[in-house]
Amino acid sequence: MDYFRYKQGQLYAEDIEISSIAEKVGTPFYVYSYATVMRHIHAVKEALSGYPSIFCFALKANSNSAILRILAKEGVGADIVSGGELYRARKAGISGRKIIYAGVGKTDTEIRAAIRAGILMFNVESSDELRTIDRVAGLMNRKAPIALRVNPNIDAGTHPYITTGMKKYKFGMPVEEALEGYRLARRLKNVKIMGVHKHIGSQLTELAPFLESAKKIVAFIDQLKHEGIDIKYLDVGGGLGIRYGEEIPPQPAELLANLISIIRPTGCTLITEPGRSIMGNAGILVTRVLYLKQNELKNFVIVDAGMNDLIRPSLYEAFHKIEPVVKRRRTKISADIVGPICESGDFLAKDRLLTRVKQGELLAVRSAGAYGFTMSSNYNSRPRVAEVLVKGNKFYTIRKRESYADLIRHDSIPAFLKTAGDR
Repeated sequence: MDYFRYKQGQLYAEDIEISSIAEKVGTPFYVYSYATVMRHIHAVKEALSGYPSIFCFALKANSNSAILRILAKEGVGADIVSGGELYRARKAGISGRKIIYAGVGKTDTEIRAAIRAGILMFNVESSDELRTIDRVAGLMNRKAPIALRVNPNIDAGTHPYITTGMKKYKFGMPVEEALEGYRLARRLKNVKIMGVHKHIGSQLTELAPFLESAKKIVAFIDQLKHEGIDIKYLDVGGGLGIRYGEEIPPQPAELLANLISIIRPTGCTLITEPGRSIMGNAGILVTRVLYLKQNELKNFVIVDAGMNDLIRPSLYEAFHKIEPVVKRRRTKISADIVGPICESGDFLAKDRLLTRVKQGELLAVRSAGAYGFTMSSNYNSRPRVAEVLVKGNKFYTIRKRESYADLIRHDSIPAFLKTAGDR
């Protein structure tokens, strides 16, 4: 459930007309609903109540500082994959003891910063990385807390680009090799074994892959115990899908109840990493129709948001519902909804049936609160868009639209290219 609803033909974010926000901030822009974010946070917290657990939000889904501040105030931790995400999480007030650090390419600098921040643990992706963490921690006279990311070779049944739990992908250690990884970790002097991590993919809409992978990891933890290796935390990752179109994914309560029943015998504290399920349906992208174009094969609706603003349709052929912000009684057409980027892959929807629209009208791209702005870019020298947070009948610009000056702010001109006009 979200709080983007039509009232008398006008789309509202909570108690504010989307059209009125567009008049003040311009288009395109992302808008997030505070009430929806809170609803989703509480759904996870309630599902985890009664079992030792840590709820770590996946910053890759949405890392706006205001959104992270909401999560921090609710006591939520962070799942991070870069030094930049560590910086954002700490600036938002998230405790280091609630931060887990994943990702296959951690640098020495990032590892040092995470150790200084006192993170809960590194989710280690390879033996080379494990040795690097040991070396860096030794130079700091510290012990780095670690878990190994174990790849259970489970097909998540999602898009190949967001499937992570099979041998053919770059993530984690195959379960058959992970035992030797833990034996290595036990021999190293500057790491401390804390847990086991698994994450099989994103936008999962069925329970079976979650549960099958959890059972494999629990069996693996039993192996570790027989080796005398104590495991305190089991990080089951994230990946719970949301409804973009006709999907009916499990609710957090159903998923977590089933996972807890599998994990309980281990005595491990459960760590979960939701991202999309918190923010996906808590945000929309608002765009304006620039032009209508027709040829003998197609209708095109050309809008001012492009693949640089929302890349998911171009990258994954992902589906997002697209609706007029103001509903009118009109015939429907089949059209490609495309942006201004100079790429044939620049589209928000293809062959989409939608109400006939006119120049200047607003469209809402639904379910865009996760992996929207965080994946945006300045391609074609386009300033990144504004982000807005709505709470009740007020809205707040939580990231202002970039200017043209922002595009060249960090460029540096060598002396031999400077002119009299340069300062």
